[in-house]
Amino acid sequence: MAPEDIKKLRQELGCTARELAGALGIEQETVLAWERGDLFPTKRFVEMMEELRRKGPEAIPRKKKKQANASPLQVLADPELWRLFRKLLSHPELRSAALKLADAYPDPTDAPPA
Repeated sequence: MAPEDIKKLRQELGCTARELAGALGIEQETVLAWERGDLFPTKRFVEMMEELRRKGPEAIPRKKKKQANASPLQVLADPELWRLFRKLLSHPELRSAALKLADAYPDPTDAPPA
């Protein structure tokens, strides 16, 4: 498999070198070396990449993006937030513990306007 073939495969799968490496169980630097032509994949990895190609983009494990920049509406749409909220409402001892933990964090409404 030539360097161009690996780049094309990543385009077909819509993945980064890190994601392809993760799917193959290798380091990202190895995939990058294959793409530069510094190294060449063994038959085993060529077969694994062909299998990924057959399975398509859903075969690539992807990490969820952090919601640090999520809008308030996106945060409110998160089912995990509502699951937590239901638990806080249902369990007074959990609510009490959460309030104690929250004391260490600043309240966003106390921040000066940007």
